[in-house]
Parts: sequence; C-alpha cells; structure tokens
Amino acid sequence: MITPMLNAHGCVMPQIGFGTSQLGDCGDLVATALKAGYRHIDTAWKYGSEKGVGAGILASGVPREEIFLVTKVSHEYLRADAFAKSVEESLANLQVDYVDLLHVHWPSPEKVPLAETMAALAKAKRDGLARHIGVANFNIALIEEALHHCPEPLVTLQAEYHPYLDQRRVLDYCRSKGMIFTAYCPLARGRLFADPVLNAIAASHGRTVAQVVLRWITQQGAIAPIPRSSNPERISQNLEVFDFELSAAEMQRIHALARPDGRIANPAGRAPAWD
Repeated sequence: MITPMLNAHGCVMPQIGFGTSQLGDCGDLVATALKAGYRHIDTAWKYGSEKGVGAGILASGVPREEIFLVTKVSHEYLRADAFAKSVEESLANLQVDYVDLLHVHWPSPEKVPLAETMAALAKAKRDGLARHIGVANFNIALIEEALHHCPEPLVTLQAEYHPYLDQRRVLDYCRSKGMIFTAYCPLARGRLFADPVLNAIAASHGRTVAQVVLRWITQQGAIAPIPRSSNPERISQNLEVFDFELSAAEMQRIHALARPDGRIANPAGRAPAWD
C-alpha cells in the first residue's frame, strides 16, 4: 500500500510511521516494518532503540534514501556542546550520515535557555546532519518561543494524540503555522482496544480498532501517527488504513471519546503546562 505524504516547509513525510519507543533491540521489527511498506521510522536516543533501527535498516535492504528517519535529542543534552555530541552519537548508533528529521525530545527552558537549544538544533541542520528539524512535547507558548529563536523552519511538533486526548487546540495552532503534527501513542498503548464505540465502528467496516483509530487520525489532515507493535501481522495491518473512509458522524463519535484523564505521557519534571 502506498502511504500518502505530508508536506511542511519543504519537508515531505510519509503519513504513517513505525514507532520504536520501548522496543529496545528492534532490528528484526524495523526490518519487518520496512519490508511491509513503511518508509517513516521514528526513534530517539532516549528510547535505546537507535542501534536496533540502524541494524533493521541495513537488514531490510531498503535504500537509505527511500527512508524518512527520525530521532531526537534528550532533555539532558540541550546545551550546545552536549547537543552536538548527542547528534553525533545518534548518527553512529543509526549507522547513517544524516537523519531526515531531528527533534528536541522534551523542553527544558528552566535549565537551558531555549535560544541556545534552538541554535544547536538549527546548526545540526545547517551542518547537514539533519535535513529537517522539529520539537516534541512543547506546549503552544514554548513553540512560539522556539519559532522566535530558531533561524531554520520547524516542520513538526511531535506529541501524544489519540481519541481519549483532546488536542484540537494544539492541532489548530500547528495548522496555522504550517507544521505537521506527529502523533505518538496513537493507540493509547492499547487502552482503546476494549472501547465499545471503537469496536462497533470497527465491526461495521470489517476493520480492527487500531485501523479505525489510525484512519480517524490520518483523515484529519496534517497528522502523522507513529504506531508501534511487536506483532508482524499488526505491523502490516496498521499501514492498511487508506482504503476506507469514516463518515462525518463516525469521526465525531470518536472525537467525543476524549476524557479529562486521557493523557498517558506526563513525566514529572519534564512535562510542560499542557494546553
């Protein structure tokens, strides 16, 4: 199946990616995903999966230039010198000369001035180590500040998004800035699978709950979900979401599932004041 592409400030990104958070030594899974048709692979230094991703890319036989590869610099390394060393370590782990997209993983403006971090992020792009740059887990105020300080365009915000978490305000903001929203935890780490509304919609389409949720996300426009799985069958299924459509009523029923306690990733000491 051919995955649609999203565009932002010169960045062209496959709309569904394969996430590797908590997958560790994931070489076989990454190779499986690439052979299934994924061309967008998401990792991070913090995940401990970069070496597995690099091995999986090599094992897959898919040419590097066909892969949209994403990694992130962790909050411990946001000073300029530490940032540069982290990028070099990530490239060594991945066995590549550049990544297609480099994120700041979590903000830490109270410890490191955002101006310093954004300059380091832009330098990685200008040095050819990253083709595009973005931020992860920033709130709107922090994105505004990052845009002010960054001399290169930010093409994405990566943040949590699934039916139990209302992110419409942040999504609207990203659209206003021409940014892609990359959705992690799109399946709420399995918490959605028993939901009666989602199961009813899935049954009516002859699809899995995961496929319905991923279709709901991708049907909204400039959002790229990055589901993860260790099951080869589900890895393939999660890519097969562009050959059916949800009705406006079904889309609204899923939007209505949002709940006040829906957020999953909210680490104390790292999470900003969410919008």
